[in-house]
Order: sequence, then structure tokens, then C-alpha cells
Amino acid sequence: MMNNDRVVNVQETDLLSVYFRNLKIANVSVTKLAAAAPATFVQATNSATVFADEPVKTFDFAATATAGTVYFVPALDYAGFTLAGVATETAGDDVVAGNGNLYKAVLSSGTVTITSYNP
Repeated sequence: MMNNDRVVNVQETDLLSVYFRNLKIANVSVTKLAAAAPATFVQATNSATVFADEPVKTFDFAATATAGTVYFVPALDYAGFTLAGVATETAGDDVVAGNGNLYKAVLSSGTVTITSYNP
């Protein structure tokens, strides 16, 4: 124990909250995006930077979103990204489903580029 007179209690937290807090500490301007259905996300806002608030099975950039950034953790049954409901080409790192790692997906010019992200 560092200092028996000044004990800081450990509070229970989850991995997604830790990732979100780390992004905020790193001055990443990001907002939480709630799932439309369990593990299913839809991003309709153009050029938004969002954080998926639960593991992602599918993520759809609606027709109104031509650019955007998503920070996410893949679900065990991760299926990928779509553009207006149609499967899209992805570039970059292969996403490992259910590994608990944080990824960054960027939509630009009709392509989603995915990279591992460690803030």
C-alpha cells in the first residue's frame, strides 16, 4: 500500500467505459452512439465521430452519412459494416471478433478503413 492514510477505493467499471474515458483524456471529440437493436448500429449523421456503446455485430452508415468515424469493440458474432444496408469493402486491419480490442473505422469515399486503435 502506497499510503495507508489515503486509500482510494477501487470502483467496478467495464472495458467500454475505460476506452471511452481514454478517448476523452486523449482529447478525441467523440459522442456515444446507442444501438438501434442489440449489437446493431445505424449512423445517419454525416461526418460524426461516435463511440459504439456496446460491442458491434453490424454497423450501417445510412445513405445520409458520406463520412464518419466510429470507435468500436467487435462482438463475438461481428459481421461487419454496411453502407445504406449494402455490404461494403473494408480496408486495413482484420477485425478479430470478441477479442475486446478497440478499433477505429473511418468512412471516406465509399470505403470503410478499419485500424486497431490504442489511445
